[in-house]
Order: sequence, then C-alpha cells, then structure tokens
Amino acid sequence: MDNKKVKPFIVGITGASGSGKTSFLNSLLKHFEEDEICLTSQDNYYYPREMQQKDSQGIINFDTPLAINMEGYIEDVEKLKRGENVYIQEYTFNNPNKESQKICLCAASLIIVEGLFIFQEERFKELFDLKVFIDVEDHIRLKRRIIRDNEERGYDLSDVLYRYEHHVFPAYKQFIEPHKYESDIIIPNNHHYTNGLDVLVSFLKKQLT
Repeated sequence: MDNKKVKPFIVGITGASGSGKTSFLNSLLKHFEEDEICLTSQDNYYYPREMQQKDSQGIINFDTPLAINMEGYIEDVEKLKRGENVYIQEYTFNNPNKESQKICLCAASLIIVEGLFIFQEERFKELFDLKVFIDVEDHIRLKRRIIRDNEERGYDLSDVLYRYEHHVFPAYKQFIEPHKYESDIIIPNNHHYTNGLDVLVSFLKKQLT
C-alpha cells in the first residue's frame, strides 16, 4: 500500500507530565511497521530557551502552551496529512549530555500526535480522528517526574518540586485535565497500560485494512 496516497488516520494522545506517555508510545510503535506509523512529539516544538517566559522567581516555565511553537507543530502535521515528509531538529532541553539529532517525520497511514497541550488547540482537534488520554494519579506522576527530570534533564530534587508545584500541576489543572472527558479513550496507567494498549492497537490495525 502506498501510504502517501491514502488519507491518514490521525490520533492525538495527551496526558499529564509523568503520565507515562513516552513508554506507552514506544510500546505502541512496536506493534507496527516503520512505514505504517509516524510519531510526532510536542517536545520537539519548544521555543529556544532565550524565548521562554520566566516566572516571578526567574525560573523558565516550560509547562505552558506559550512555550510551544504550536503553529509550527500544527503546520507540520497538516503536511504529513497531505503525504509530505517533514524534517525537524530534535529539542534536547539544553541537556549537555545529549546531542540534537535531525529527525525525519515520514508520511504514513497512521499519524500519532503527542503532546501536553494538543487538545487546547481547535485546529489540532479538527485534525484528530481519535483522541486518547493517558490518566495517572497525582502522586505517581510526581514520582515519575522526579526520576525523569533528574536522569534526563539534570534537575535536582528541589528544582523538580518547585517546577511541579508552580508550573506542572497548575498547567495540568488548567490546560490538560479539562479535556479529559472530551477524549474518545481514557487509558489508566497507575500500574500498567497493557489492556488499554491492546485495545488501541487492535483498533488502529483495523484502520490499515
């Protein structure tokens, strides 16, 4: 099947920071061939650090829709929908231990659009054929955030807790949670997402036939 000539099925996947979206998405990708599915991530559309807003304490707030080049993200997904490949630069959150890579987003029959704030954007919601919400209890999200931000971004505990209290959790309540029940599928991930993943994979497989 020539994926570029078939109208793609576009899935929006969101959830709070620390909800396990990355692990879930990596597991999802394993069920499909590379030319069947294209994963796009909001993480690669953050504005440069010098363009980010700071809070009253002078700390950059990445947990706001204003931190994201959402217009560019939407335009790239629209290109993928038209069957065009997209080339972007990986965003590394200023991690000195990680080299930024050139990424090719290749047009495919299944397009996965991932991000914290994607359900905030009407243009995005109009593109989605299916909306998925990964749901996790607050204390579990905080634990995962502490581990991730220390290992991947080099933030110490006090920094992580400050950001969670003043940036992450308020953003979740304002921009993410209100869209939970607009979703077509809610997948709990307090302990595992196996059953929810199986349901989604089965459904998406049918879109390829």
